[in-house]
Amino acid sequence: MSSPSVAIVDFGMGNLYSVRQACAHSGLDGRITSSPSDLGLADAIILPGVGAFGDAMATLRETGMADALRAAAASGKPVVGICLGLQLLMSESLEFGRHEGLGLVEGDVVYLDRFAGSESPKVPQVGWNRIRRSGDWDGTPLEGLPHGAFMYFVHSLYVRPRDPSVVLATTRYGNVEFCSSLRQRNVFACQFHPERSGPEGLRMYKNLATTLIATHA
Repeated sequence: MSSPSVAIVDFGMGNLYSVRQACAHSGLDGRITSSPSDLGLADAIILPGVGAFGDAMATLRETGMADALRAAAASGKPVVGICLGLQLLMSESLEFGRHEGLGLVEGDVVYLDRFAGSESPKVPQVGWNRIRRSGDWDGTPLEGLPHGAFMYFVHSLYVRPRDPSVVLATTRYGNVEFCSSLRQRNVFACQFHPERSGPEGLRMYKNLATTLIATHA
């Protein structure tokens, strides 16, 4: 049996090779692509990313990837967003103005508070932080992870889903408790980088592989 295929969306702003290595380690055939047609052929899609929301959305629209991602999600195909990829799934972002997102999950993207004082957390958040259970992790890439697991974050903004029932995990940074992972039907996303989060991050990729293998058995 061939490995499940995963299209890793390349729009010039992602940690693509680490994601591909994590896929390979977990038995997934991860292929980096900038072609919208490849999304329809893959078993699942990963939308990674770092950088500015507005620039990312402009590129996704210009290349046709935005429409292809919406079509893939509407078809029921698993779509995974990582870091900026999570934020791009939302309705809009307030980063450097107001920018329309993919609209796959209703809600917005806002800045972490600018903390004052030498003892306060710095923005962006860069480093390890805990994720805490908010929803049911069974049947998601978070299945089997402990409550309070440490994951690796690099971000200055966070998402605010309109429907709180889609939130799977939350994380506290300074005086902000934010959504660090969500699921809405076939769309799963996280603010942290599982490919940079050690064994427990890799377990998320293995959970995705297990789900895809069972689906195509």
